[in-house]
Amino acid sequence: MSDPATLPLTGGCGCGAVRFEVGSPLAGAIYCHCTRCQRRTGTAAAPSALTQRGSFRVVEGHAHLRRWSPGDGFDKVVCGACGSALWAQDPGDAAIVAVRMGAFAADPGIRP
Repeated sequence: MSDPATLPLTGGCGCGAVRFEVGSPLAGAIYCHCTRCQRRTGTAAAPSALTQRGSFRVVEGHAHLRRWSPGDGFDKVVCGACGSALWAQDPGDAAIVAVRMGAFAADPGIRP
């Protein structure tokens, strides 16, 4: 495990249109092995970091966000300009966010 990351953690999409920050230490990290994540990523598992409630915020690029609501899971949020997968969000509680590990600007200091 890395040293604790400096807060806030920052990140965004590949083209830079969307930027976000996480103001509290991450609550945990997971690999999701569900078929939906396999199809979405083209890999066997999708790594995500779980944020503490209310610690996640978008700081730039709200207009570029696109959301897919599968109906039986978390909403998937991507950048509409470049297609980068950014985070998943509980449709019943927007304060519950799982950030895609690859969307962080630097090592978030946590592993699944």
